[in-house]
Amino acid sequence: MQPAAPTLVPNTTVHDRYIVRRTIGQGGMGAVYEASDERLGNTVALKQMLLSGPQFSTAFQREARLLAGLRHASLPKVTDYFTDAHGQFLVMEYIPGSDLGSLLGQRGRPFAVAEVLDWADQILQALEYLHCQQPPIVHRDIKPQNLKMTPGGDIVLLDFGLAKGMGGLGSQVATTASLFGYTPNYAPLEQIQGSGTGPASDLYALGATLHHLLTGTPPLMPSNAPPLPPRANPTRCGQHTN
Repeated sequence: MQPAAPTLVPNTTVHDRYIVRRTIGQGGMGAVYEASDERLGNTVALKQMLLSGPQFSTAFQREARLLAGLRHASLPKVTDYFTDAHGQFLVMEYIPGSDLGSLLGQRGRPFAVAEVLDWADQILQALEYLHCQQPPIVHRDIKPQNLKMTPGGDIVLLDFGLAKGMGGLGSQVATTASLFGYTPNYAPLEQIQGSGTGPASDLYALGATLHHLLTGTPPLMPSNAPPLPPRANPTRCGQHTN
């Protein structure tokens, strides 16, 4: 792994086309900027890979390919992927609004149950779409900060830096530990222990996220005790429960 690339300052021109306006967010793996597309005259989100090295480059390319083929109202669209002197970038649809983590902190109290249930329904529909892809796509980092509310009140699931497709490599992929990291309060035990993740891992993270939104208190990390067996079989793709 090579040292992290520097983040970009406002007015930096990338790829002779995109002008950075401001930093939207930054983590250990990457940074996201609001930028102007000078060719088309619209606003986009630029995601920059901050780490360099073969494994990170491969993962970033995989994220681009995963997202480029997705079309769902609760998922951002990827329109381009490129590498230049500043590093590797994804060009994504810019989603205006604030993430639910920031909104929760600003209001200083939990959200209403009816409101959270409506968001949960939107996120579950997006997860059903992802998990029913061939191969299935597992997000692996669902948390309030990765759920953005648009000005119209819709919820969009962001940041697929940890996502993986579970097909193609069979059980080897299903038991591979996360390449980057996770958010401990929302991650299931199997992800923390590095024993593999699947669609059920996203459902655990969503449950922990909803708990936080409904109580205003971050959920406790899972214990090292074996998880309890499920009481019912998970819903199959294309089937809904009332």
